[in-house]
Amino acid sequence: MSSPLTSKLGSKILARQQALAEQGLLRQRQALSSAAALSEDGPQFGLAEQHYLNFSSNDYLGLSRAPALVEALHLGAKQYGVGSGASPLVTGYSEAHLALETKLCQITGFEAALLFSSGFSANTTLCKTLFDKQDVVLADKLVHASIIDGLRDSGADFKRFLHNSIESAERLLAKNAVSALITESVFSMDGDIAPISALSALCRAHNTWLIVDDAHGFGVVDAVSTQVESTSASKLIDIQIVTFGKALGCQGAAILGSRQLIEFLVSNAREYIYSTALSPANAALALAAVEYAETHPELKQKLQGNILLFKQLCQDADIPLLGSNTAIQPLIIGDATQTLRVAEKLKALGIWVGAIRPPTVPVGSARLRITLSASHSEAALRRCVSSIATVLKECALPRVSERPER
Repeated sequence: MSSPLTSKLGSKILARQQALAEQGLLRQRQALSSAAALSEDGPQFGLAEQHYLNFSSNDYLGLSRAPALVEALHLGAKQYGVGSGASPLVTGYSEAHLALETKLCQITGFEAALLFSSGFSANTTLCKTLFDKQDVVLADKLVHASIIDGLRDSGADFKRFLHNSIESAERLLAKNAVSALITESVFSMDGDIAPISALSALCRAHNTWLIVDDAHGFGVVDAVSTQVESTSASKLIDIQIVTFGKALGCQGAAILGSRQLIEFLVSNAREYIYSTALSPANAALALAAVEYAETHPELKQKLQGNILLFKQLCQDADIPLLGSNTAIQPLIIGDATQTLRVAEKLKALGIWVGAIRPPTVPVGSARLRITLSASHSEAALRRCVSSIATVLKECALPRVSERPER
């Protein structure tokens, strides 16, 4: 057998990794300790004997360690076991899955739902199963990688409209026989909200389906269902994708739509047919998380208060945020290497934020992605802002305050 380092594939791997390292784009895992996962100041974790305040998680309501939900998972495992044991069409679909799907339909107004183990899987499955080379599909320029991958795999004619631009979408709809338009509710890297109501009206006028990836809105922003008063999501859009790993603090995802759509996916979606089902214990946990969020509205109120305070503190400290009103607060640095440098200096002060670089975001728009939680204390927010201000001054970076061209 040839040496892995001298073989054709080995050489390709080494060259690619070296190139990524030189560009500041190499990604590596770090095994974090949860020994101090929650303090009086909010979520934190340990690494190499140091503790960090966590401003990089999508656990927006702080539910991932809520005692009631820890107990719900325990009870779910006692009742159903720790795994589903098979694909959904064999013996992997249980009453726990049905109960969660039923609840999701009740709160969104859709007829049916289909569960997946991750949002990425739900998005790629939907796109590659629903579309083919006969379809023209429009998508916002900043949609998630899972949507892009699914559309490419589908063979559809994939066209992208300018970010959150009704005019750009309308021009493309006027020129093409479009099957569907896809957007996110809250965009994962910019934190801004799509104009769902306007897009819905536009799609209705052109007899086009509207699909919304609601991963970062579900449970916290209601970007889909509240843009028109007293209107459920199903009245505005045709398909909604929700995930359980963000605001609900657990695992899994669902596609929501008409019964006809869901039955079509059950019969044709290879990822659903041939994958082991989400464990029933996790389905029971997600149901408990939905119900917990419903009965604890103060968590959303606390999160909103934290967002307002954080933005005000940044304004007072002359920190140029991107303008988001959600829990995702981007600070554009621009250069990938400089972004890593700033993030490392923040870690030295005990603050952990995401250093987001291409290809996740466009070249020239590398950023700190600061994410807020209802579990952050005022003291933690003040410490985070003070640390950012200190590091930005120390690094003497040029001010970048405007959203890059999309």
